[in-house]
Amino acid sequence: MVAEARTTEFIDGDGIAIVYDVYQAQGAARGVVQLLHGVGEHAGRYGTLIEALTGAGFHVYADDHRGHGRTGIRQWNGSAKLGHLGKGGMRAAVDALWQLTGIIKAEHPDLPLVLLGHSWGSFLSQKLLNAHPEAYDAVILSGSAHLTPLDLNALPLNAKWNGPDADGLEWLSRDPEVWQDFHDDPLTTEVPLLKLFGFVNAARLYSRPGKDLGHDVPVLLMVGRDDPVGGPHSVHKLAGGYRKRSGLTDVTTLVYPDGRHEIFNDLDQEQVRADVLAWLEKHFPRAQ
Repeated sequence: MVAEARTTEFIDGDGIAIVYDVYQAQGAARGVVQLLHGVGEHAGRYGTLIEALTGAGFHVYADDHRGHGRTGIRQWNGSAKLGHLGKGGMRAAVDALWQLTGIIKAEHPDLPLVLLGHSWGSFLSQKLLNAHPEAYDAVILSGSAHLTPLDLNALPLNAKWNGPDADGLEWLSRDPEVWQDFHDDPLTTEVPLLKLFGFVNAARLYSRPGKDLGHDVPVLLMVGRDDPVGGPHSVHKLAGGYRKRSGLTDVTTLVYPDGRHEIFNDLDQEQVRADVLAWLEKHFPRAQ
């Protein structure tokens, strides 16, 4: 079981209360992970990953982003507009995450900080890395993409699995329990990204790895072969951008042969978590 979280909040630049959880590392802490969830979901869906990270000696800070989860319920006084970003849109969502980074650094100034983002959270992580490369000691991106119109899929994500008996969430995972849990979760929404965010904010997702970042951050990119959001081709282009444009020298890409979009919730999730922990161990070894 995951250790009990300390749940708190901060007020962003537009007066929105951003709810976040803090999980304490088990034993001596060797780092902090700032965990960024995807569109239509919330931080509470990452319990098993958080358990693995805290067990390995990392504090974890995980917020419900603008319009999402508990933040969204409070922001909109209910679930009717869950997933909508509100005033400030995408820029405000990024600014709030940077605000949380500042909180983490103030509370743990001597520990390395790892940015771990999934899907939309990985897109937001890309923006944070471009703007503040010196703030992060490592970056892990899951279900990510090279953020150009050619490399980020705008088509219906379940198209490959559509049929008379399709659930609609086959694209997320090979595990039907994951689909049902998502359907049943009062803090999730299945409204497509473009409808949630609108054209202008959706277009603000587009970017490329920053040119000559000047800070050599190690990056781990993890993607399922059958991920319809970007997939391996898009993620390999992202890796190339980090090497050639950003000047990063430690960029690793892992492709999971039968994985779909939510590799942390797919059938080989134990291997995925083990790979994360092995990569972290390489970069932040435990003190002897």
